[in-house]
Amino acid sequence: MHKIGCLTALLLLLTVDLQAAALDTAAAESRNLPREYRLDGLVEAVNRTTVSAQTQGQVEEILYDVDDYVDKNAVLVRLKDTEHRTRVTQAAADLKSATARLQQANDEFARVEGLYKKKNVSDSAMDQATANLTGAQAELEAATARLEQAQEQLAYTQIRAPYSGIVTHRHVQLGEIASPGAPVMSGISLDELRVIVDVPQSVIPSVRGGAKKGTLARVYLPDGQAIETNKITVFPFADLGSNTFKVRIDLPAETSGQLRALFPGMFVKTGFVVGEKRELTVPKAAVVQRSEITGVYVITEGDHVHFRQIRLGRVLPDAYVVLAGLTEGERVALDPIAAGALLKSQAPMRHAGAEEQGHD
Repeated sequence: MHKIGCLTALLLLLTVDLQAAALDTAAAESRNLPREYRLDGLVEAVNRTTVSAQTQGQVEEILYDVDDYVDKNAVLVRLKDTEHRTRVTQAAADLKSATARLQQANDEFARVEGLYKKKNVSDSAMDQATANLTGAQAELEAATARLEQAQEQLAYTQIRAPYSGIVTHRHVQLGEIASPGAPVMSGISLDELRVIVDVPQSVIPSVRGGAKKGTLARVYLPDGQAIETNKITVFPFADLGSNTFKVRIDLPAETSGQLRALFPGMFVKTGFVVGEKRELTVPKAAVVQRSEITGVYVITEGDHVHFRQIRLGRVLPDAYVVLAGLTEGERVALDPIAAGALLKSQAPMRHAGAEEQGHD
């Protein structure tokens, strides 16, 4: 009976080992990866504007306030435009008068020119008609310019948004007199963002060299995703107090969907490629979280399954960098759920097998 029990236990162990052998696995492997120098960066909007009044007038209507979203060319503030409309009306009347005078001067010039060709008027009369026509043309041009100026000043009474964005400050109140140059509203656009980083003097040669070669910089979002870009601008001077150089990272417009997680004023992690180093990696599918422990299921010799705690480094598109807990070449299960089930069934069966062998 003991031999039958032992044989049964061995068969069970063999079944478990065969199941372990059937698991999809991958080896922990070392790769030559870009060596990153990480720093904190500050997100800022590319478009930050304070809209000012371009003509004088009383604030009659305020259509937006702080934190409101504004479309491009939307009217932010209306100024009282009674005086400006009066000027437009007067300028339009002056233009009609100048047009009539030009027509009269044209008719007079044509009449005098006909008589002059027949030698019926003097040279002075012809010169006078020419001068009157030139003066009428100049008066018409001046009247046209005055009308355009009056219409432009009238348009300035409607203060519009230069681009779509969010209002951050409102600088006027109803009833105030807005003067040319006086700030009215401030706003930012979230469509185009960039990150400003203070880079130590010792690192700046590598960053500047990488920028010339088109080497990528990374901006890490709060959810762990990374945006890569080669649009790097290194400022040509250092801060006197900290001996750091400002570096500007422009975020590509095609990542606008990802940029919704970023807002001006936020701190984010950035990474600059400053060389290469060899690091150990495992596929993302192999890493599992058990309570507060991060680990992988390691398949050892004999197709035994073991759970191994590891310490992870940075995240790659298809893998994790492993800082501790694994060595190169060790096999890890790519299906942690199946590997966990095998581990639970493997332990009691092996224990049973050991007991049977002891009784025998």
